[in-house]
Amino acid sequence: NMRFLIFFLLLSSTAIAQKKELTKEQLLRGPLPAITKPIIPARWQDAKTYCLGNDCYDVATGNAIPKTPMLVGGSKTKSVGVSQNDIFYSVGTQTPIRLTHDSIPEMNPTFSPDSQYIAFTRNNDLYTIHIESRKETRLTTDGSDVILNGYASWIYFEEILGRSSRYRSFWWSPDSKTIAFMRMDQSMVPMFPIYSEEGQHGYIEETRYPKPGDKNPEVKIGFVSATGSNITWADFNARDNQYFGMPTWKPDSKGLLVKWMPRTQNKLQVWDVDVATGSKKKFYEEEQKAWINLDDNEMFQYVEGLPMMLSDKDGWQNIYMLNADGSLKTKLTNGEFWATNILHIDTKRKFILFTAKKESSLRSDLYRVGLDGKNLKRLTFGEFTHSVSLSPDANYFITQYSNANTPTVQALYDMNGKFIRELANAKGPAFDEYELAKTELVRVKTADGLFEVPMRIIWPANYDPTKKYPVWINIYGGPNAGTVADGWRINPLQQWWAKEGFIQVAMDHRGSGHFGKKGTDYLNRNLGHWEMQDWIECVKWLRARGADSSRVIIQGFSYGGYISAYALGHAPNYFTHAIAGGSVTDWSLYDTHYTERFMGTPQDNAEGYKKGSVLTYVPNIRGKLLLYHGTMDDNVHLQNSIQLVKKLQENKKDFDFMVYPGGRHGWGGTQQLHSQNMINQWVYRNVLGKEMPVELRR
Repeated sequence: NMRFLIFFLLLSSTAIAQKKELTKEQLLRGPLPAITKPIIPARWQDAKTYCLGNDCYDVATGNAIPKTPMLVGGSKTKSVGVSQNDIFYSVGTQTPIRLTHDSIPEMNPTFSPDSQYIAFTRNNDLYTIHIESRKETRLTTDGSDVILNGYASWIYFEEILGRSSRYRSFWWSPDSKTIAFMRMDQSMVPMFPIYSEEGQHGYIEETRYPKPGDKNPEVKIGFVSATGSNITWADFNARDNQYFGMPTWKPDSKGLLVKWMPRTQNKLQVWDVDVATGSKKKFYEEEQKAWINLDDNEMFQYVEGLPMMLSDKDGWQNIYMLNADGSLKTKLTNGEFWATNILHIDTKRKFILFTAKKESSLRSDLYRVGLDGKNLKRLTFGEFTHSVSLSPDANYFITQYSNANTPTVQALYDMNGKFIRELANAKGPAFDEYELAKTELVRVKTADGLFEVPMRIIWPANYDPTKKYPVWINIYGGPNAGTVADGWRINPLQQWWAKEGFIQVAMDHRGSGHFGKKGTDYLNRNLGHWEMQDWIECVKWLRARGADSSRVIIQGFSYGGYISAYALGHAPNYFTHAIAGGSVTDWSLYDTHYTERFMGTPQDNAEGYKKGSVLTYVPNIRGKLLLYHGTMDDNVHLQNSIQLVKKLQENKKDFDFMVYPGGRHGWGGTQQLHSQNMINQWVYRNVLGKEMPVELRR
């Protein structure tokens, strides 16, 4: 039977060897064979029905439901939007009604909770329209280019309220009677010029952009009725060096929870502000040794009159139930949770549903816990990343799950985690016929032995660890901004680069979110340093497994551009080629709120700014550098790359530089195709030592 075993092993190895390779034409021109197939994400029609595309199915039986005529958007659904600079309103499928007739554009039209009013801003003043009577009321009168009522300054939009706010800084009360809003005076914020080359004379786009150490906008919190009234101002001094976060209305509409933080960003105070008088009383407070994030996440949600809070004050993102006065009632979760997101609060069954990373920092799961903090249960399963959608009654969930080597599966489960049925599978009929480059997730111990940082690696085709291969690292970096995750991906271009012999890598560091606040706090006042220390260990690990030490590319955009250019000068023995787009090159050139959160000001952390600057390490650069930037980038200004170019020239360093006229913090269309072609050509010439195949040109 030894002969049978030998025969079986030979047969198995022959079968493996006979797997087909994807051709150049398939990878660069397509179509790919049916290795995988697309999955239509399921959506919930109602608590008992889910739909895949235009076909709907009964949850209990899985039987198809006969199609019936449906009104798009529902017969009573109200919608509002802006077209041709005016507000249009509609109900169901009726023809939209024009509510404003003004050459000045209206911004952020938002329904009151009872759908009787629409609030909006025009020329930085706040207005309402009563829908039935069409009566328009102006609520503020001092709006200008520097006084913003209900419309956020750039720093609040980008860093605090979030891009999804679309600059809106007003919030309806639950009873639809009052609007809370921020009034921002940005007259003291320095003007930054952004140049456009268009036309015969070009023009300057002036923006109020505070850089580290500069004055921030002065902010007031006001309350005004929907029908117009005297404004009541919350009892804060607008001239204090401070930030206000996204507020939360109390259920009775009589109070507003206002998040307040000093400019140092290491202390959070939440104030309960009386809407009628503007007086305030301390509701909650916490202080951390490094920083506290003041972002657009919902910190508070009310449950049966009591506030539920999400906080990382214990080093992880846990959920707390508070008493009405803000004191602690119950800690609902107590574990190493991260990226926690509350999906559903069930007051009848007394539980909440939330997603978080806990079993592994590389994967997301769905959990249930009682409102008393008991009976925590993981509802998803396996070593998979799960993306879940709850039924409207929270009796079922649909998950799309996968890992690095398992194509995505979509399946239905009940709220006890019991499998109901599979809805779709991305594994195609040709999946087992083709040889794909191997994807592997590994952990690398840091030099001080305190952490094991993750890497996601796509190994070269026909990988042989005794041979030498170029490395291509795609990076972002930065605090709590990890890029390494488990999950299925197939990308023809990645498969192509594997055929060209590249080890393709994504890697994270101790501060990227995999190790909670314990990890992120290492980056306090020294951006760049620990990223480099940890990534050097990753490169050493790769060198021991075939990486060519003379061909290690690091590439990224924005913070990733910063860290790529930084690596070339800070660690020239490990990183030999850098591709840096839209890069911060010196932290004194970025904005106040983001930069000072981690670095303090240049005045109180001069050494940290110097050590964290790309410019400091230009004399050490030995490798090849490609820089590119949009000329009208209003986030990371072109100034960053221009200052680096000057420093490179002063040090007689060779480099390549490309600008994208009119490009903001990213660009599309033919300019995007050009930048991709440019990068690919640069890699072929400088790393592979040959010309790029014409088929690769986009």
